Amino acid sequence: MKFKAFISLFVTIALVYALNRSWNFGKPIPPLGKFLDPFHGFWKNAVLTTAPVSSVKGLKKEVSIVYDSTLIPHIYASNEEDLFFAQGFITASHRLWQMELQTHAAAGRVSEILGATTVDFDRGQRRLGMVYGAQNSLDEMEKDPTLKLVAEKYSEGVNAYIQSLDYEKLPLEYKLLDYYPEPWNTLKSALLLKYMAKTLNIAEKDFEMTNALKLFGRETIELLYPDNEHVGDPIVDNPNGWKFKPITLGNESVLPEAFVQIKPMEKSAPDIGSNNWAVAGSKTATGAPMLCNDPHLELNLPSIWYIIHLSAPGINTMGASLPGAPAVISGFNDSIAWGETNAQRDLVDWYKIQFKDKTKNEYLSDGQWKATKKVIEKIAIKNKDAVYDTVIYTHHGPVTYDESYHGESEKNHYSFRWVAHDPSKELLAFYLLNKGKNYTDYLKAMDNYASPAQNFVFACTNGDIAMRIQGKYPVRRKDEGRFVLDGTKTSSEWQAFIPNDQNVMYKNPERGFVSSANQYPVDDTYPYYVMSNHFEAYRNRRINQRLNEMSKITPQDLMKLQADNYNLKAAESLPTWLSMLDFSKLNANEKIAYDKLKTWDFFNNIDSQGASYYEAWLRAIIPMIWDEIETAKVSLPDPTAYTTIKLIKEKPDLSFFDIISTPEKETATDVVRKSFSKSVINILKWKQDNLPAGQSGKKEPAWADFKDSYIQHLARLEPFSYHVKHGGNSSIVNAHNKRNGPSWRMVVSLEKSGVKAWGVYPGGQSGNPGSPFYNNMIDVWSTDRYFNLHFNTAADQMQKFSMTTQILKTVQ
Repeated sequence: MKFKAFISLFVTIALVYALNRSWNFGKPIPPLGKFLDPFHGFWKNAVLTTAPVSSVKGLKKEVSIVYDSTLIPHIYASNEEDLFFAQGFITASHRLWQMELQTHAAAGRVSEILGATTVDFDRGQRRLGMVYGAQNSLDEMEKDPTLKLVAEKYSEGVNAYIQSLDYEKLPLEYKLLDYYPEPWNTLKSALLLKYMAKTLNIAEKDFEMTNALKLFGRETIELLYPDNEHVGDPIVDNPNGWKFKPITLGNESVLPEAFVQIKPMEKSAPDIGSNNWAVAGSKTATGAPMLCNDPHLELNLPSIWYIIHLSAPGINTMGASLPGAPAVISGFNDSIAWGETNAQRDLVDWYKIQFKDKTKNEYLSDGQWKATKKVIEKIAIKNKDAVYDTVIYTHHGPVTYDESYHGESEKNHYSFRWVAHDPSKELLAFYLLNKGKNYTDYLKAMDNYASPAQNFVFACTNGDIAMRIQGKYPVRRKDEGRFVLDGTKTSSEWQAFIPNDQNVMYKNPERGFVSSANQYPVDDTYPYYVMSNHFEAYRNRRINQRLNEMSKITPQDLMKLQADNYNLKAAESLPTWLSMLDFSKLNANEKIAYDKLKTWDFFNNIDSQGASYYEAWLRAIIPMIWDEIETAKVSLPDPTAYTTIKLIKEKPDLSFFDIISTPEKETATDVVRKSFSKSVINILKWKQDNLPAGQSGKKEPAWADFKDSYIQHLARLEPFSYHVKHGGNSSIVNAHNKRNGPSWRMVVSLEKSGVKAWGVYPGGQSGNPGSPFYNNMIDVWSTDRYFNLHFNTAADQMQKFSMTTQILKTVQ
C-alpha cells in the first residue's frame, strides 16, 4: 500500500515537473501544463479583449482611442507626449512579440529565443555592427530634445503595457517559446530602423564583381554588368537641369588585384523594391493631386506594418507605422501625403585589411600601424552555454569576414563600411513629415533623413507634387563601390558626401506626374557617379506608360494600376523565344505548351496557364545560360534578366550560351530550345505532383497555384501561416511572387475639402493568431480591394465608424 502511494506520489511529481518545463525533441515544446491551462493558457489568446478603461502610469492627461471595424486605432491626445506614449502602449498591445523578435534579430540575439540553430545568424548581425550603428544614431537623436522626448515617451508606453502582463495575457508566441518579454528602450527603436536599413540598403556585390573582373576581364564585365542598362525613363529626367557646382575628386585607381575566397552572407532578394507615384490635379477627375505607395517586402505575419491614426494639437496624421518605432512612416495628414520606395544606391564598401600580425592588434593605414578595437560579443543561447565572438573594428567599421567567419584563409580580412553606421536621425524626418503642411516642410524633413536611402514621393492639397531621392550618398569616382577596395590607403575611402541640395529631385514636372519603381534614378547629365547592385527594368516602364495614357484619373483607376498584372518582361522576350522553336520538331506535350504560350495575353492573372509556362521557361533558361557562374569556384554575380534577354536577341553567338557540360557548342537558339524542353518536363512533373489525393489525371498549372504565394509567420509556425492565391510576380507592377509582394497599399486623394484615403496590407492589425483581426485583411488584399481609412480630427467624429473605444487614464 505504501509502495503504491509512493508510486502515485512519484508519478504526480514527475508529471508536474514534465508539464511545467519546456522540452526539445528536435522541435521545442512549451511547458504543457501552463500552455494547456484552460484559465491562463493558450485558450485565452483566442479571446479578443480591449479594456474599455485602462489606468496607466506616465500619462499627463486622459487619452481616447477609437477602434474602427478593422481594429485601426484612432488615438486622440491633448499633447504630443501622451500621444506617443499611447502609440507605444497600443502598438505593443497588438504587436509586442513581433517588436521584440525583430529587434532581437537586429541585435543578433535570436538564439536567446530560438536556440543554437540561429547562432551563425546572430554572429553575422554582430559582425555587421547593427548595435554599433543603432547606438550611433540614438546618440545623435538624443541631441534633439523633441526627438529624445518622442522616443522616450514611446518606450514608456511600451513598458507600461509590458508591466500590465501576466502569463494569461502574454501573446501566444511567448507561451509557445516559453519566455517573457524584456523591458523596451529607445535603443530598440533605433535598432528597428537599422533592421530596415539592412533589408533595403545593404545589397551589394563587391566580392562577386571583384571575382568577375579577375575571371572575365573588363570588356566582359561591361557587357554583363553595365552600371546603367539605359532602359526606360529614369526617376528624374532633367537633362542639363542640374545647376550646381558638384564636388569632384581625383582619379585614384579603385580596381582590385586578387580573387576573393569567401562565402558572402545571404543577401536580401533582388526583387525587394516598391512603387510610388503622385499625379497632378491636371490629370485627375477632381482636380486634386493623388498619391500612391506600395512597398514590396517579404510578406510575414504579423505584418511589417501597423496602421494608426495619431491626433493631438499640432499633429493629425494617419498611415502605416513600424511596430517598435514612433510616428507614421508612409501616410498622410490634413495637408500632405508621402511614401517611399527603395533608392537602390550602393551605400556599402568592403576594405581588404592588412594586420601587422596574428594578434590583430594593429592594421596598416597609409604606411602607419593603427590600433584596432576589439569587441567581445557574448551570444546567449536558449538552454545552452553562451558562445563568444571577438569582433575587430578598424576606422572603416567592423571586420566582418575573417578566418573564423565565412573566410577560407587567414588572409581574408574585410572591413565593412556602411552609411547606416553613421550618426543620423531618420525619426526626425518622419516626425516632421507627420506635421508637415507644404513643400517647404517636406524639404526640411528630407534634410534630416540619411538611411536607408529612399525615393520620397510627395503631394500637397495646394497642388504640388514632387520626388526626392534622399539619403546620405558618398561622392564616388568611376567604378568606386563596384569592387573590393584597398584598406591600407585612405585615398580609397569615402572623401565627401553629396550635399542634400544636390540630391536628385524635382517638383511639378510638365508631364503631370512623378513616379519611382527602383529604376535608375537620373539622366546621364547628373554630374555624380551612380551605381547599385541592381536597378529595376520593367515595372517603372509599365507604370509610366499607363500614367502617360491616363486622364481624369480617379482613386479607383490608381487602385487598378497598383494591381496591374501585365508582364512586360514576357511581352519583350517570349515572341523572340517562340520564333526560335521549330514547331514541327516539338513533341505532343511541347506543342501544348507552345499553344498556351502563343495565345497568352501576357497578364499574370490568377487563372492564367500561359504565365506558368513562361515562368517555368524563364527558370530553366537562366541557369542554363549562366552555368559558368553557377559552377565557378568563387562567388560571382548573376546578370540581370533584362541583360540576359537582350543578349539572347543581340549576341546569339556569345560564348556564354555554350553549355559547359555538353560536348556541343551551343548558341542562344540551342539554349532556348533545350530550356523549352526542360521547362515542359518541369511543368508535367508539377502537374503530377500537385494532383489532389484520390484524383486521376493531371492538375492544370493555373498561375496562382504554380506560384504558390505564401505569407509566413515570423517564427515559421505553419498553423499561423497562409497560402494565398493572387496574381502578379516580380518585375510586374503587382510585384507579388512566392514570398515578397506589396506589403502596404495606399491611395490618397488630397482634396482641399478634406483628404480621402484608402489602404490595405496582407495581414491584420492584431499579432494574435487567435484573433479575427490577425488575418482579416488578407482576402481583401488578395482580391485587390481596399479599406476606407477614416480620418477625422476628434474622437466624437469617429463614433459612426467605431467598433469599440478605450480610455487610457492617468495614475499619479
